[in-house]
Amino acid sequence: MSSEMSKTEVAGLEREFQARIDAEEKIEPKDWMPEKYRQNLVRQISQHAHSEVIGMQPEGNWITRAPTLHRKCILLAKVQDEGGHGLYLYSAAETLGVSREDMIDALHSGRAKYASIFNYPALTWADIGAIGWLVDGAAIVNQVSLQRTSYGPYARGMVRICKEESFHQRQGYHIMMTLARGSTEQREMAQDALNRFWWPSLMMFGPHDAESAHSAQSMKWKIKRQSNDELRQKFVDQSVKQAEVIGLTIPDPDLKWNEERGHYDFGEIDWEEFNRVISGDGPCNRQRLAHHVRVHEEGQWVRDAIAAYESKKRQRAAQAAA
Repeated sequence: MSSEMSKTEVAGLEREFQARIDAEEKIEPKDWMPEKYRQNLVRQISQHAHSEVIGMQPEGNWITRAPTLHRKCILLAKVQDEGGHGLYLYSAAETLGVSREDMIDALHSGRAKYASIFNYPALTWADIGAIGWLVDGAAIVNQVSLQRTSYGPYARGMVRICKEESFHQRQGYHIMMTLARGSTEQREMAQDALNRFWWPSLMMFGPHDAESAHSAQSMKWKIKRQSNDELRQKFVDQSVKQAEVIGLTIPDPDLKWNEERGHYDFGEIDWEEFNRVISGDGPCNRQRLAHHVRVHEEGQWVRDAIAAYESKKRQRAAQAAA
């Protein structure tokens, strides 16, 4: 009987929880929430955090090779921003009862994912422009709606992240615009970068809605406010116009305006490549993860020093209070 009552109580709590979601109330860390809601958030927020940190690698490699001091300073600031975004997001995930150590361990063991786009190499300076314009542009499309996500700490963190990502997108677009208006070689470099990063950027939004394991429930709980396909369509529509302005061509022969839908039709993504990359067999998967593991291990002394300092502070505070 008690077990039956427990189920009844849980069902009541779930109804109250969904009513709060439907009423656009924010869920806070101390509020009751279904375990699957918590797990869904941990998965999404930690994946988002991992993506920010892993995403520092391809751009960080170009800081010393940027063509001017001005570009170096901008890129350095951008990479620092991405590290900060990772910290905001890890902190938001920690409010759900998961430790940062557990999240990092899940990443290193392959149990956690990060954005597939960062498993592609940045071969030229134009690639840094393409990453800023397309990759950060795709991130903004997704993250603007996350400012209204149902979990309070995640939503508040996204407000600052979106402001900084808009700067990142503009600097990338400016690089591409400068190259597109430069020499023939520079223009070809910009077009080549667009050719290589266009389709992986579309893959960032994940599988089609009907094939997404988490999308429907995330939409019901308003963790996500728009579906994968809706976000991808929005990104395509805005990117086509941006490419036209700087005279570059989207590498999709099936791309055309659909007057009836009021959107661009576009070609089918290579889902075999998508699945291969997210399964760990992309061009740079092993390199990205191995680098993160090595740097994490090399930084252990910093974490130990911080822990020792905090321990001493607590001891002194306890002695002073005694």
